[in-house]
Amino acid sequence: MNDFAVRDVDVVVIGAGQAGLSGAYHLRRAGLVPDRDFVVLDHAPRPGGAWQFRWPSLTYGKVHGMYALPGMELTGAAADRPSSEVIGAYFTAYEDAFGLRVHRPVDVRGVREGESGRLLVETSQGGYATRALINATGTWDRPFWPRYPGQETFRGRQLHTADYPGPDAFAGLRVVVVGGGASGTQHLMEIAEVAAETTWVTRRPPVFREGPFDQEAGRAAVAMVEERVRLGLPPRSVVSVTGLPLNDAVRAARAKGVLDRLPMFDRITPQGVAWDDGRTVEADAIVWATGFRPVVDHLAPLRLREPGGGIRLEGTRAVRDERVHLVGYGPSASTIGANRAGRAAVRDIKRLLEREPAVA
Repeated sequence: MNDFAVRDVDVVVIGAGQAGLSGAYHLRRAGLVPDRDFVVLDHAPRPGGAWQFRWPSLTYGKVHGMYALPGMELTGAAADRPSSEVIGAYFTAYEDAFGLRVHRPVDVRGVREGESGRLLVETSQGGYATRALINATGTWDRPFWPRYPGQETFRGRQLHTADYPGPDAFAGLRVVVVGGGASGTQHLMEIAEVAAETTWVTRRPPVFREGPFDQEAGRAAVAMVEERVRLGLPPRSVVSVTGLPLNDAVRAARAKGVLDRLPMFDRITPQGVAWDDGRTVEADAIVWATGFRPVVDHLAPLRLREPGGGIRLEGTRAVRDERVHLVGYGPSASTIGANRAGRAAVRDIKRLLEREPAVA
């Protein structure tokens, strides 16, 4: 931490994506004043959360399940406009409309026990002594790269969804796409339009979902993720248990053979990938659409993790420290879940602040 003075506040919100802005909105509705009673810290250079880093070919019309922030609808967005632009502009307007005064770019380096019952949030712009914390740091900054034998020998290009530039970079190439989630299928379908050859590999056979994804199905999916969090296990994403929507684009890709899947390879060679049964595929590029993990290392000094590796929650509140709330984590990782979690966290924090008067 640098030599800036430590400021006292009631609440620090870390992250200004969907979950963080939802928390900030509900703090303001509860009567707390931005930059006096609470602060919102964001390490990104501009509004938009993780959306600002998405690839240009992910247009707003392709976004799956974007839910409006509380108090302000997202209207009039062109389906063919990049989602990074649409949601970046929407978040900018939202921050301005509610005067949330987000501090950026600010890197949070650690959260530890402070003095007089407060938490000390150490940042690149000084410290904050806070009575409560809303952690809304998401997953984008922690892409998950599986490790396979021979990975370092591959002579082509390897990249993760976090670095995906769009399909044009793969024109005329032989491409292996790894991962059975929404990003993997989106990458695969658009790369197949320009690549010389594509190969899709996944750990498990993909599950395609027929029909609408109704409220009952949504509740069941969230409950599965929530159970892992209650047990103190690392959360799976809500999307990982919902299956892939079977829309017209997916049907067309299946008919063309683009979505013919192979099981996970056993090793990587200088020329491509190989299986123990003797099968090989030559490749110029491997795209790892293998997901992300929660960004929570800055909370390590508080020792919130359970033996299973996750942070156990009651609602949004960390079981090991009632001052800490995680929103956009586990069952609240969807956009609608983040909105609800922001409201629930603030409700609990308000009770905590009323129960524990500030110490001068």
